[in-house]
Amino acid sequence: MKLVALILLLSSAGFTQEAKNPISNVLREMLPSRAKNTVGAIEEMPADKFNYKPTPEQMTFGHLAAHITDGNYFFCSNVGDVPRPKMEELQGTEGKDKLVAAVKASFDFCTTALAKADDSKLNDNITWFDGKPRARAWAFVALASSWADHYGAAAMYLRLNGLLPPSAQKAKTEEKKPEEKKK
Repeated sequence: MKLVALILLLSSAGFTQEAKNPISNVLREMLPSRAKNTVGAIEEMPADKFNYKPTPEQMTFGHLAAHITDGNYFFCSNVGDVPRPKMEELQGTEGKDKLVAAVKASFDFCTTALAKADDSKLNDNITWFDGKPRARAWAFVALASSWADHYGAAAMYLRLNGLLPPSAQKAKTEEKKPEEKKK
């Protein structure tokens, strides 16, 4: 009976922690798959296509990689309430290897920053792009939406070059599995 009581007590402690930071926890849960797909998309594009842009008005794929890096540092530092590291500003012309490394590093930073995220700070003020104060909650929402937007853009660039983005490669592999069973 004491064992059952101890198990229930320990289980409830985990639920309390989960309930304490539900929004931060969702971002922490999203991060691994968003990082995997986004980094995978950047790696998938051939080096000679980093200057590709679908229309004259759009950014190059290399600039998209630099933009993803910058966005991750801005949003994750604000979500986690940690200083943004001093980095050289990327232009998107640095070449594939450097841009892939920069995107990976920005997601590594997000992992560290999000470990410190705390829902009790959602109403704290941060300085937004326009220099005006906003509630930290803006950074939480913008981070999740930027991950979706940036991966969607990278996926579009890949498809326009005849390449499948990582999430579609997985789906394509899963489609083949039933066919293999028939053989």
